[in-house]
Amino acid sequence: MVGSGLASQSGAAAGALAFDAIGPVGVVAVRQWVAAVVLLAVGRPRLRSFTREQWWPVLGLAAVFAVMNVSLYSAIDRIGLGLAVTLEFLGPLAVALAGARHRATLGCAALAAAGVVVLTRPQPATDALGIGLALLAALCWACYILLNRTVGRRTPGVSGSAAAGVVSGLVYVPVGIAVLLAHPPTAAALAYAATAGVLASVVPFLADLLALRRVPAHLFGIFMSGSPVYAATVGAIVLGQALAVLDWLGIALVVTANAMAVLLTSRRARTARRDARVPRQAPGDHGPGGVDAA
Repeated sequence: MVGSGLASQSGAAAGALAFDAIGPVGVVAVRQWVAAVVLLAVGRPRLRSFTREQWWPVLGLAAVFAVMNVSLYSAIDRIGLGLAVTLEFLGPLAVALAGARHRATLGCAALAAAGVVVLTRPQPATDALGIGLALLAALCWACYILLNRTVGRRTPGVSGSAAAGVVSGLVYVPVGIAVLLAHPPTAAALAYAATAGVLASVVPFLADLLALRRVPAHLFGIFMSGSPVYAATVGAIVLGQALAVLDWLGIALVVTANAMAVLLTSRRARTARRDARVPRQAPGDHGPGGVDAA
């Protein structure tokens, strides 16, 4: 799980090294192509057999793939890896907290809000567009989670996600060609972008599959909540994007809120499953001593 998180953020940092040559859009295009090839090989989706009911969520997921990556990488280019990934994590946090009314859940939301206030506090160098792009990536990640559930229910195995990755890669073919023609890439830039595709797409995909066979989902979620810390650390080491003490505080607040939300969601799910296994007494049934069970 740690390897997955570090690989993902190291891939994003590798992609950032190519921004000067081909820009965020060029890097995302190459990354999408690499991901499409890998997902096509692993998922082997039978596209001709997909029904209309299956295609709609797949196409929605493909659109989310396309927008999420370009908005995140554009945000990284403007506000740095650590802050961009931390703000992006508000997406899965929002999904975890949606519809919950427990006080502890409200506490998670308050922690996350405090972290966002700290991270987006007005400064002379505040980049409002970069913050907006990171929040767009967060919205896309939330949509990705919800759409992925639908795709998983309507398509077998990982074929739906693979099909979405392939469609997204095809969308980026004309976009990537136009960008690479306008900004002829160096060999190093292409290597960095391809590395981003491998480390940020292929390695996490395989590592997550292996991890989820060995650990409970809630533990996996807690470890993944640490990704903003990985991102900030990798950004400081690889890209020289040092963060202020208050920035680290904001990251810590968002990470803590994510971890707590995962725990609460997992606990509620276990309680619901346990309650579902307890047989309900029929109306009019009575417990010991003739007292109504209700």
